[in-house]
Amino acid sequence: MLFWKKLSQAERQERIHKALNENVNFAYDTSLGYPASKLDGKVFNSDAPFLKDSPLLQTYVANPNHIGCHTLGTSEKAFRGTQEMEREVLNVLAVDVLKAKPNSFDGYIAPGGTEANIQAIWMYRNLFIHKQQAKPEEIVIISSEDTHYSIPKAANLLMLDWLKIPVNFHTRVIIPTALENSIVRAKEQGKKYFIVVSNMGTTMFGAIDNPDSYTQILEKHQLAYKLHIDGAYGGFVYPFSNKNSVINFENPKISSITIDAHKMLQAPYGTGVFICRKDLIENVLTKEAEYVEGMDLTLCGSRSGTNAVAIWMILFTYGPFGWCEKIRVLQMRTQWLCDQLDELNVSYFREPFMNIVTVQAEFITKALVEKFDLVPQKHDNSNQWYKIVMMDHVEVDHLSTFIEDLKVTLHAKKRIASKV
Repeated sequence: MLFWKKLSQAERQERIHKALNENVNFAYDTSLGYPASKLDGKVFNSDAPFLKDSPLLQTYVANPNHIGCHTLGTSEKAFRGTQEMEREVLNVLAVDVLKAKPNSFDGYIAPGGTEANIQAIWMYRNLFIHKQQAKPEEIVIISSEDTHYSIPKAANLLMLDWLKIPVNFHTRVIIPTALENSIVRAKEQGKKYFIVVSNMGTTMFGAIDNPDSYTQILEKHQLAYKLHIDGAYGGFVYPFSNKNSVINFENPKISSITIDAHKMLQAPYGTGVFICRKDLIENVLTKEAEYVEGMDLTLCGSRSGTNAVAIWMILFTYGPFGWCEKIRVLQMRTQWLCDQLDELNVSYFREPFMNIVTVQAEFITKALVEKFDLVPQKHDNSNQWYKIVMMDHVEVDHLSTFIEDLKVTLHAKKRIASKV
């Protein structure tokens, strides 16, 4: 690990105080040109005694704006202290977790994985248009049917076609013949440039796509592509549970990765991460943002620096070994649940290195759904799956209660069936 280590509470507080002192202080400094300030003092008491022991809340009140991309060029100097903390976060995630070489990437803390995925597709669309003189109708997005809804949302916003590839019902693996047939048809219809979104942990199943499934076929047909990894769910699990993972920047075909900190990392909602290789993000430069120091290279523009500090605090509280230990505990709980379901002959899907168990709907009653807040694949009568996510608050006691209730349900069904 080059950048990631465990820090004590005192060290963390000192680092955040240093960053805030390097930012503009709207309470005392003469700052006339910014359309910004600290949170309204009539509503949010910045002198509350508890703030001195809560550096994250201090950051929230100070209200730093992290507009722009701080891995490239200059940025608004008024917030240079917390911007540096964002760079520290990106170094940990890009280099130590996702195995990029130092200084070989750009990125930013986005307001969630949805924006980060849209940012990637926007970037590649513009790359193909600017560098290959592509027409929008020649560009297409391709991903599995289990892909997050942010991908069709991006297709709608950017006016691109989207190819949705079917997966095997039981394994959730992309069907190779369907993939190749879709690519061949798209090529025949004039598609020349492919934006590939490969999943590192789908939202419903935790399924892991093999990026090579896409790239081998695209290269076979001599088609141009860019490969984005949507690790919004799996990014803080899979690289730690599967030490042999090759879904990272050591794979030269992967150009960008999205991960979410507000899922497994338990950061505040609205905290995603977008990371890409150098010489790509410039394709979404908004030249008209002339009053912004540096370059506005993000979809959102202004964004809270507090989110970056929140991720920083979590990462440097655990350190790499503490985080690996946490993931191992969640994996053990997931395996415990799977063992119980196996004994009951209940059908489910579980990616071995992930912490989601998705049970076929035929085994789940409405009472179980309501009691345990199980999430369906679809909120209609066509639903076929319910998922259980092993988050930090889900303990074996909770799972044991669920299993006991499930046993009662299954026994009741057997009695009814025997009478028919």
